[in-house]
Amino acid sequence: MKKRILFVCLGNICRSSSAEGVMKKLVVEAGKEKDFVIDSAGILSYHEGELPDSRMRAHAARRGYNLVHRSRPVRTDDFYDFDLIIGMDDRNIDDLKDRAPSPETCEKIHRMTEYCTRFTHADHVPDPYYGGAEGFEYVLDLLEDACAGLLEQLEKE
Repeated sequence: MKKRILFVCLGNICRSSSAEGVMKKLVVEAGKEKDFVIDSAGILSYHEGELPDSRMRAHAARRGYNLVHRSRPVRTDDFYDFDLIIGMDDRNIDDLKDRAPSPETCEKIHRMTEYCTRFTHADHVPDPYYGGAEGFEYVLDLLEDACAGLLEQLEKE
């Protein structure tokens, strides 16, 4: 049975779309692409249909990630369709919990940094949208760490 993972941030154009791209690449490299369904969404629908932020795509491309996801908002069906719903920060987590249709679906919500093994000091993935290049690089560092930790944990289950 496939493990279904949804990554969520505010607009689905920087952090969650990058988490999707990083996780997909790790899964392919592990030869496990048939075992997973990986997607991303945003709390807001402001960027619906847009590609990830051009700066995020450029930084990700330098690391070998091709971010082609089109932004979409979180839907109620997502709480039933996914096994894990992973938010990037406290605001995302709170918004997801407010939208969860039941206590059982609320239990699927986790924080991205829960899976970090190197950046254990990080308690959230910051939004790089209003910052400079170093913010985008830091987000990718965190996501690479957390996605690797997540994959490792899922392989043990």
